[in-house]
Amino acid sequence: MEKEKEGCDSKVMVAIDESESSYYALTWVLNNLKNSIVNSPLLIFSAQPIPKNYSAYAAQLGIARIYFPFSPTLDMISTVQERNKKVSLGILEKAKNICASRGVKAETITELGEPGELICNAVKNYKVNLLVLGKNEGGALKRAFLGSVSSYCLNNAECAVLVVKKNQNEREH
Repeated sequence: MEKEKEGCDSKVMVAIDESESSYYALTWVLNNLKNSIVNSPLLIFSAQPIPKNYSAYAAQLGIARIYFPFSPTLDMISTVQERNKKVSLGILEKAKNICASRGVKAETITELGEPGELICNAVKNYKVNLLVLGKNEGGALKRAFLGSVSSYCLNNAECAVLVVKKNQNEREH
C-alpha cells in the first residue's frame, strides 16, 4: 500500500517539441501513467533552440545556387529568438490543453539552449522521478550527424528515462 502511495507522489516530466513522436509520448503518459500523476502535476518541457551565429544564404545563379555564409545582426537574432519562443509557448499550450481535456493538471517549462542539456538540468532542478521522451524517427544518418536528445538524456538524466516508441502497426494507420 505504501509503494502505491509513493508512486502517486512521483514527478513525471514529458519533453515535447513539434514532432508527432513527442505528442505520442504525452498521450502514452496520459493513457498509461495517469495514476502516477494524481498528486503532483505533470511537467511538460519544451526547449527553445539557440539561433546560430552564422547562416548560409543561397543566391540563385541560373540553374545553380551559390552558398555563402553570413553573420546575422543582433536584430535578426532577436527576431529568431522571439519566433522560437512563440513556437515553444504554442507547443506547450497545445500539450497543456491535451492534459486538461483528460483531467490532468500540467505545468509547463520552457528554456533557451541545447535540448538535451536543458532537459537534464530541469530533471535535476524539479526533482523529476521519471522523464518521458518520444522516439524521433529521424533515421540513423540524422542521429549520426546531429546526435540524439533521447540518447543524451539516457546517459545524463538523474532519473529513470522512458523512451516511448510507436509500434509498427500504429505507424501504418
